Amino acid sequence: MGEVGLVDFSDTVFLGQRIVQYRVDKDVIHPRFLLYTFLSVDLQNQFRMHDGTGSVVSHIRVPDCSKFELNLPPLSEQNRIVEILGSLDDKIQLNHRINQTLEQMAQALFKSWFVDFEPVKAKIAARERWQALQPENETASPVCYAAEFDEPPAVGDLESYMNRAAMQAISGKTAEQLDALRAEDPERYNELFETAALFPSAMQDSELGEIPDGWECSTIGTEVEIKGGGTPPTKNKEYWESGSINWTSPKDLSGAQSKVMISTERKITEAGLAKISSGLLPVDTVLMSSRAPVGYLALAKIPVAINQGYIAMICKKRLQPEFVLQWAESVMDDIKQLASGSTFAEISKKSFRGIPIVVPVDSLVSIFSNVAREKYSSVELNLKSSNNLSEMRDALLPKLLSGELEV
Repeated sequence: MGEVGLVDFSDTVFLGQRIVQYRVDKDVIHPRFLLYTFLSVDLQNQFRMHDGTGSVVSHIRVPDCSKFELNLPPLSEQNRIVEILGSLDDKIQLNHRINQTLEQMAQALFKSWFVDFEPVKAKIAARERWQALQPENETASPVCYAAEFDEPPAVGDLESYMNRAAMQAISGKTAEQLDALRAEDPERYNELFETAALFPSAMQDSELGEIPDGWECSTIGTEVEIKGGGTPPTKNKEYWESGSINWTSPKDLSGAQSKVMISTERKITEAGLAKISSGLLPVDTVLMSSRAPVGYLALAKIPVAINQGYIAMICKKRLQPEFVLQWAESVMDDIKQLASGSTFAEISKKSFRGIPIVVPVDSLVSIFSNVAREKYSSVELNLKSSNNLSEMRDALLPKLLSGELEV
């Protein structure tokens, strides 16, 4: 009760039960001003005062939803208040959109390299093209038949030709764009070439089907340390009161707009932490909710204790946390199929440990993780910025609405 939002009704929208829609006369009240008014402590208190139904679930009768009292300054002043608070909200939303893009980029790169094997397949296709156009005169210069592919003379051997094809798969650039990159930024070009060279140029059979040559089949339980958690008795104040240690349940992830965790709703004390066998998990632990529902994911950027609704993956072996996070996202359908239970679906740690995983060579895992880590570092900074902006907005809101601060 009392949660509010501003919705753009550009599409047809149907309201579920216990939702009330307010349409404003924009000549009298700015829609966003009404939103901020409903978010204020004064209006939230009025919502609670009108909860006189006696029902188990708090709610307000629809006729009472027109009885709330609010201060209504002139429209010009409303507009100035909305401009101040709205600029903060707009920046928060911009940060959210940037974070979505950054995380999608990391997901797309993982899928290209480690699920679809696009650089490997590009090399295979390049070798087939090369061999199909071999000149009859075997003494001909390699540069001559490389030219048939519109390649620069510097690319005169099969290995380099395949690497160029992989470079295009990795970067999304055309051959012409790669030539321009080599001229404008040779260091970046060489870095891209060296990355392409790390991908094999053949596939091999395995128990998981065809995988790149030289890569291994393993299980996630072999590659990371798996931990569960617990909940200290909530009625014991010694475990919770004035706690300063981050403790998380999957509820923290249910409304999260990012897979990066920088805070938790609840805290526990040292005594509470002692009740959890897995203890305090380190920064960069990968978290996955294991029940109700299965599949929320997070990369913890804080030391954190977890409840029993998580499977935690500590990445201290050859797989790095950014890789493991994206791997879990990529096989989530398979993970959910392993969940079972009469009350709610849950995947056990035992079942999770046995899930197969393809392990690339260490150098590629490291390169991917370095790229993804930069993106997640930006996500973390944006989240912290948004939290600061939210605190600033929440501090300004009552002062602006009450007139304590003039605009």
